[in-house]
Order: sequence, then structure tokens, then C-alpha cells
Amino acid sequence: MYKLYYAPDNASLIVRIVLEELGVNYETCLVDRSINEQRGAAYRKLNPNSLIPVCLIDGEPVFETAAIILALADRHGALAPPVADARRPQFLKWLFFLSNTVHPDLRQLFYPEQYIGSETAFAKPHACLTRDRLGRHFGVLESHYGRLTGPYLNNDSLTLVDIYAAFCLRWPQLYPTSGLDLFKPDGHPALSRMLTALQERPAVIRSFDAEGIPAPYFLTPRYPDGTRGAAL
Repeated sequence: MYKLYYAPDNASLIVRIVLEELGVNYETCLVDRSINEQRGAAYRKLNPNSLIPVCLIDGEPVFETAAIILALADRHGALAPPVADARRPQFLKWLFFLSNTVHPDLRQLFYPEQYIGSETAFAKPHACLTRDRLGRHFGVLESHYGRLTGPYLNNDSLTLVDIYAAFCLRWPQLYPTSGLDLFKPDGHPALSRMLTALQERPAVIRSFDAEGIPAPYFLTPRYPDGTRGAAL
């Protein structure tokens, strides 16, 4: 049994989809962002960084999205090439590109005050530089997926990279809520092919439904309906 601490449309949804794809038993615990529960003492015992998600594995808290999903995939032998597989280094390259490069830049876009403080003079140049970097990141992903014969990183076989990438492409279409609309699927046909295939998977549909998020999920995505907790 695993226990996932989540908030709707947070990175915890990546973990939920992985758990659903693996077909394993798990339970969930809502972290109420409307009252900043993630900053409370109880949650900080699980993740001192106050970030979502946390997943209890064998009763011990694991944080960092890539660490959680890689541990789950390796434990259950799915969604990632085995350690000795020749495809493993390339898979890890893309997984850590998402977790170490793309996702942190998204956080800079969504929470600029955590990086530049209250100095308003820095806000516009910081936003422009961050958007430029993200645009290049999306171009790198589009170029790679455009060379594949199937929709996923391993062509017809879904991996953690595809699930993680899909959220890095969903979120900038919705957040910040002021509507920057940074990623445009129409301009990224290879990534759109992957997103189309992913959002039709039963595990994905179950996961989004559990968090009150209506379809479509990745192409012209929609916000959570608010019935399963606060996303922000």
C-alpha cells in the first residue's frame, strides 16, 4: 500500500497516474492548499520544503516527483527501461531534463516572488527570460518527439517521461491564471500526438476524474472544478 499526499492539478497528479498505470493499491490524503496546509508543521515533517507531492513508500515519506515515480516504476517493472537496458541512459536523460530543467523553470514562471522577492523592477525581465527558456525547452522536446515512430518516448510504450512531459505542457496553458498561454499545441505537432494518445488512456481518465478535472486534459485543458480541493 502506498499513500499519496496530493492537491488537484499539482505534481501529485503525475504520481497518481503512475500508480493507476501500475495497477497498484494506494490511498490518498488531500493537502488543503486553501489554508496552506503544505506549510504546516505536520506536512513539513513529511517534506521540509513544503512542496507537493509526498508518497509514503513502505511507510517512509519520499518527496521529489521524479524520485517518487522512478522508485515506483523500478519496483513494479513498468514505465521505465530496466537498469541494464541499453535505453536506460537516454530515458534518464529526458526524465531529469524535465525534473531539473523544465519543471523548475515552470515554478519560476508561476511563483516569481520566490525567486526575485518583492523587487518589482525585476518582474518583467525575469518573466521574459523564463518564458524564453521554456520556449527553448519545448522546442527541444518537440524536436526529439518528432523523430519517434510512435507517440511515446519508447515509440508505442508509455514511459514516465511522457507522463511528466504532458504536465509540463498542460500547466503553462493554464497558469498563471492571468493567461500567458505559453505552450500552444498547434505549433508542436509531435508533442500534440503524444498528448492526444495519453489523454485517452483509462488510467489518465480515472486520475483526472478523481481530482475533479474535466476533459480535455492536455489539449485545450480545463481547470479543476474545485470540488476536490484547491489547486493553488
